[in-house]
Amino acid sequence: MGQFGIGQPIRRREDVRLLTGQGRFVDDRAPPGTAHAHVLRSPHAHARIRALDTSTALQCPGVLAIATAADLTHDGLSPIPSLYTPPLPPGAPFNLAPQPILAGDVVRFVGEPVAFIVAETLAQAEEAADRIAIEYEPIAAVTETAAASAPASPRLHPTAAGNLCYRFEAGNAAATDAAFAAASKVVSLSAINNRIIINAMEPRAALGSYDRGSSRFTLHTNSQVPHRFKALLAEHLFHRPADRFRVVVGDVGGGFGAKNQFYPEQALVLWAARRTGRPVKWIGTNSEGCLTDIQGRDNVSTAELALDADGRFLGLRVRTVASLGAYLANMGALIPTAGVTALAGVYRTPAIHVVVDAVFANMPRTDAYRGAGRPEANYLLERLIDHAARDIGLDPVALRRRNMLSPAELPHTTPFGTTYDVGAFARLMDEALRRADAAGFPERRAAARRRGRALGLGLASIIERSGGGGFEERSEIRFAPDGRVTVLSGMMANGQGHETTFAQIVSEMLGLAPDEVTIVQGDTDLIRTGIGTAGSRSLILGGSSLFGAIEHAVAAGQPIAAHLLEAASADVHFHAGGYRIAGTDRDVSLKDVVRASFDSRWGGAEDRSALDADARFKADHSYPNGCHVAEVEIDPDTGAVELTRYTVVHDSGVVLNPMIVEGQLHGGLAQGVGQALLEEARFDRETGQPLTGTLLDYAVPRADDLPAFDITLDGIPTATNPLGVKGCGESGASGAPPAIMNALIDALAPLGVRHIDMPATPERVWQAIRSAGGTQP
Repeated sequence: MGQFGIGQPIRRREDVRLLTGQGRFVDDRAPPGTAHAHVLRSPHAHARIRALDTSTALQCPGVLAIATAADLTHDGLSPIPSLYTPPLPPGAPFNLAPQPILAGDVVRFVGEPVAFIVAETLAQAEEAADRIAIEYEPIAAVTETAAASAPASPRLHPTAAGNLCYRFEAGNAAATDAAFAAASKVVSLSAINNRIIINAMEPRAALGSYDRGSSRFTLHTNSQVPHRFKALLAEHLFHRPADRFRVVVGDVGGGFGAKNQFYPEQALVLWAARRTGRPVKWIGTNSEGCLTDIQGRDNVSTAELALDADGRFLGLRVRTVASLGAYLANMGALIPTAGVTALAGVYRTPAIHVVVDAVFANMPRTDAYRGAGRPEANYLLERLIDHAARDIGLDPVALRRRNMLSPAELPHTTPFGTTYDVGAFARLMDEALRRADAAGFPERRAAARRRGRALGLGLASIIERSGGGGFEERSEIRFAPDGRVTVLSGMMANGQGHETTFAQIVSEMLGLAPDEVTIVQGDTDLIRTGIGTAGSRSLILGGSSLFGAIEHAVAAGQPIAAHLLEAASADVHFHAGGYRIAGTDRDVSLKDVVRASFDSRWGGAEDRSALDADARFKADHSYPNGCHVAEVEIDPDTGAVELTRYTVVHDSGVVLNPMIVEGQLHGGLAQGVGQALLEEARFDRETGQPLTGTLLDYAVPRADDLPAFDITLDGIPTATNPLGVKGCGESGASGAPPAIMNALIDALAPLGVRHIDMPATPERVWQAIRSAGGTQP
């Protein structure tokens, strides 16, 4: 293992650039002649557009163009498509409702784009927007997920009766019914997984240009999936050949799933660039993000657990209503189904049946948010297990241990057909409890009680599915005559540290220093294909395809090295940094081989090394897992909750860079803490107006909301990829909500509180204590 190779806690190379203001974000780009755009948005959650007149606005100073739905239809642009169809039985309804780029006859959520104004300056565009005459006829709106399918609720789309997009089922209904019929005890829990506003540090942004000579569009934007965006623009929106589009992504200030989604402004800047002959820039604000960015979660569920007389799980039954928002996002139809397999957890549950109703409501679209369905499933299951333990009078740890899969039972195929390859679930739980000093908790609880505080301990043993899903990634490696390497990757960093981790793979395998490796991402003209970054698969797919490309390059260099060493090719073997004749000390450096590889006799050329190589990798799923233990202290007089301790023991397989893995876990934990205790997108019941439309109203976690996290990495390599790695980017967001809420209920159970929905704000906790009749811990 080299100084910079696999397993080393190398500081992220990109951070020097990003922390010293040298990053290159969309708003840093200002081509000559750039015009500026502003979006006129609907003030209503649901309304008919009776009239729209832009004539006065077009006469305003500096205005270059105004787009309405009619203009886009005239120019042949189509709505933003849904890219996923859930696996439904033949004939089952699936009501497509793609979002129009600009609203035409009806608006369906507050903030929906209605007109796009382009002017010399942003101030002029904003001024002109005020001059657009628009007449709305408000319609009743529904912004409660549980009420969306009620008979009296207003219908958003003509084809979607009861606002139902689709009904999805998984598992075995008959076997589950039989398990419940045989059960000694059935425990039920209803829980809400609260809607989240994602709030990445960098707002959404787009800069479009159009070259009339080549009829080519170029979009600079902050995206996780540049090649997907190129395909969307070509095939679905503009209906032009793919080679007419280039998508360029530089540094991205956070994505978390929201920047997987294509948004209207990314098409509108290209339309406007073609219309005006000028580059057109649109930079969103945080407030626009609160109103229009993809939002996450928003599930209303009822779960039932069937147990035998010894507390062993017999069956699990789940019914969920999941909000899609007003329209289907690109992958919005996937998310309510994506995490269903995680409901099996790390336990042996013989029979499971799940029904999901995906519904429309007058709110922003939902799509992937850190974890994309797995946090919702893990939360529901781990809360249900704690609820069951309390109901049957068994310690939550003991109930888990009684039902937890052992290493001897792996591989294990769950009732959903997913197969866990490796894991040591009980070992991780025991180690997390040890590190959390669970044995000393009774003493800490007694001390808190003497101070008038309620102290609670909670845990969650979670598992995710990451890295596979039938996706394939390609990486390419190119050599310069001096031996330096350029890696072209179809992944797209938005905080994961690709520049560092991919360089570590090259360093480990080729013996190069990190500064001899350049990582290129995010330009669809330079990189042929790519699926982008999502679903904790960057290292699994991007790293593994890079691994394969390096192997191809090494093999291509072997005959060249043999020639230089005057040896038979079969006798020459590669070691990091060079090639050696087996059984001797005679070797030649990789750089010498690279230098020779530009000769045509080896298939090279003046501008191309014979070692240049590429590889593709298609992964099976991997199953990162871990145990989270939280400790919370509550003031019963005010409902204030303090997260005092937090411990994680996590299995991410082989850890390429422990510093980056811990950083990814920290970020996921912070967002999970936010969901558990602080964050919720709220809407007025009568009007559908957002009540959390700015960061003045929406609470994101701050440093003093978080304790010092105690993280231990205890990985078991997986054989599903050559690096042995599993995902890590989303696990913190999966484990924190159930662990924290279990700790909260553990603290409040003596006061009669059995369940609180997230977020556990002081007001909500205080009300729960009063409703239960308790006042003292």
